[in-house]
Amino acid sequence: MTTAIKLERGSDGIGIVTMDLPGRSTNVLNDDLMLPFAEVLQQFETDATFKGLVITSAKRDFMVGADIDRLAKVKTPEEAYELAQAFKTFLRRLEKSGKPVVAALNGTALGGGLELALGAHRRIALNNPSLKIGLPEVKLGLLPGGGGTQRLPRLIGIQESFSLLLEGKELRLDKAVALGLIHELAETPAELIEKARAWCLANPSPKQPWDQQGFRFPKGDSRSPGVAQMLAIAPSMANAKAWGNYPAINHIMSSVFEGGLTDIDNALQIESRYFAACAMTQESRNMIGTLWYQLNAIKKGRSRPEGQPESSVKKVGVLGAGMMGAGIAYVSAKVGIEVVLLDTTQEAAEKGKGYSQGLLDKAVARGRSTAAKRDELLARIQPTTKYEDLAGCDLIVEAVFEDRDVKAGVTKAAEAVIGSDAVFASNTSTLPITGLAKSSVRPAQFIGLHFFSPVDKMPLVEIIVGAETSPQTLARGFDYVQQIGKTPIVVNDSRGFYTSRVFATYIMEGAAMLAEGVHPRSIEVAGQQAGMPMPPLALQDEVTLSLGVHIADAARRDYAAEGKTYVAHPGEAVIRTLVKDHDRIGKKTGRGFYDYNGKEKSLWPGLAEVYPRQPVQPQQQHIIDRLMYVQANEAARCFEAGVLRSAADANIGSIFGWGFAPFQGGALQFINAVGLKQFVERSFELSKLHGKRFEPAAILLKMAEKGETFEDR
Repeated sequence: MTTAIKLERGSDGIGIVTMDLPGRSTNVLNDDLMLPFAEVLQQFETDATFKGLVITSAKRDFMVGADIDRLAKVKTPEEAYELAQAFKTFLRRLEKSGKPVVAALNGTALGGGLELALGAHRRIALNNPSLKIGLPEVKLGLLPGGGGTQRLPRLIGIQESFSLLLEGKELRLDKAVALGLIHELAETPAELIEKARAWCLANPSPKQPWDQQGFRFPKGDSRSPGVAQMLAIAPSMANAKAWGNYPAINHIMSSVFEGGLTDIDNALQIESRYFAACAMTQESRNMIGTLWYQLNAIKKGRSRPEGQPESSVKKVGVLGAGMMGAGIAYVSAKVGIEVVLLDTTQEAAEKGKGYSQGLLDKAVARGRSTAAKRDELLARIQPTTKYEDLAGCDLIVEAVFEDRDVKAGVTKAAEAVIGSDAVFASNTSTLPITGLAKSSVRPAQFIGLHFFSPVDKMPLVEIIVGAETSPQTLARGFDYVQQIGKTPIVVNDSRGFYTSRVFATYIMEGAAMLAEGVHPRSIEVAGQQAGMPMPPLALQDEVTLSLGVHIADAARRDYAAEGKTYVAHPGEAVIRTLVKDHDRIGKKTGRGFYDYNGKEKSLWPGLAEVYPRQPVQPQQQHIIDRLMYVQANEAARCFEAGVLRSAADANIGSIFGWGFAPFQGGALQFINAVGLKQFVERSFELSKLHGKRFEPAAILLKMAEKGETFEDR
């Protein structure tokens, strides 16, 4: 059986431990790795001829953290505590062995990988710009359980540690060196090992700073006046953003604070207790289930058609150089794709290219890129007004105004010049792909690629499959999305698809409550308390009220053409009133639900006159329930209608697409966590009070009756 640990000992007594976990692309902390490592440690401790140890990796990265599969099996706090303590015991033996230990970081070290490195007496890293270090556990609702909340503050100070621990930041190499987390760099793998070996020989009996007599925390421990002042306000500052929805944040702060009052060994035990508390929370289970298991499944191609050859885009044509088109051009050129950026005037096309110029100039100014790399990327973007320049493109992404006739015109013009095997994609956010494909002479090669703004920052692309879209086209679209570094979800065609359809329920519910006389400040605070990235009224201002009216008008026309009855959401009348009667369009005009003055904004006082407030206001939890249940229920309807293909697409799409409260694990996981039966009961209560839109989807009634959850889907 192949072992995960390879040990080579030189004649100088320095051992090189190379981690190489079989069957994995990366090293993770699990029994397969740690059991043979423990055997090496035993030998290291007892063999007098063993003079030092260098730890490195045969993988591209050093180590990326703990084995989540192992953690997912933990059922009790006691198990979680013992799991954390076992790793800490190993590290304490390593650093107290009386012999030098060096972590030779050949690649990225995250989570438990960084904690392993912090347990070494010295850290030397390969000078690789892509190498990152960090403790991202908070992003899964956890805290670093291998000593991260104790060793990090003792190395760089409590205040500096908070920004890394509470936000899960991943540091670039230059920042890690500046903080003192990396002691020195090496230019080649061979030099990395030689420098590590040399340090061991030059430092035969090192001690960690915290094991030396007279040790002091950098800038003071938890008793220090300056640190104590920071600790007094840190919880309120953290919860001003988190609203108490992330228990791990408070547990991390408590672990750092309490650990800063005692010695390292007691501090490590304190951390293990808080780790156990985190591991047992529903929030952590939600986030691990969605942001680890479901996200990884999507990235590995769960939604990609089987049997289709892998592909890559060499040249893309982007129709429309506005905000969306400019962003699509940038992310494409960034990965080496040639881009033709087309608009109706050369000035507009050049302005679209200028968006990339602006982003790249900032990167150069901040030292994250060079002028040469900037110019090389910009050279890949060709601004034009000529459709003939699209010849040779293997993918076209249409990003013009949300109007059927406009989209039909550019589709025909582009298809007249592109190759017969090229894929045509529409970036529409609401218009059904099957209808748009009627303008195409090859609907099997027509697909929806719904990007989110700003494209360079938003991680998701919603891929929409039309009635005639072929599996090969879907596979090619999926591959392109991954090629540009985005996360793809795949949905079937319908009005609004999935993300726009469910997102609309959130902002429209906020407007509906305003019409009922609910105080607008209560509505906005409820959105934040629920864990949404922005309150519903402010978010409606961002996307503009006039766009909401335009989309509603288009839906009315489509329903009439199909002989269907259009039922307006009660929030629609509010948006129409503000636009038509009060000329309040949204943030871009400085007038919407809010008044805008530069970066400052305040709720428009006139809202109280247009929509007088009820003398008796609803409980805040009731408002929160309305905002959350209406979204989750609509997501369930999308699943029931076959718009969604999997619960993973639903959950990841909701978090990455419009920011559905990440601690809930996504729109369908929210239903799982509440419980199907309880969700159905509460939905019926809300429907009696506020209308049929709250009636639980039929699929939820069936699932509740059978005792099923969306984890089964």
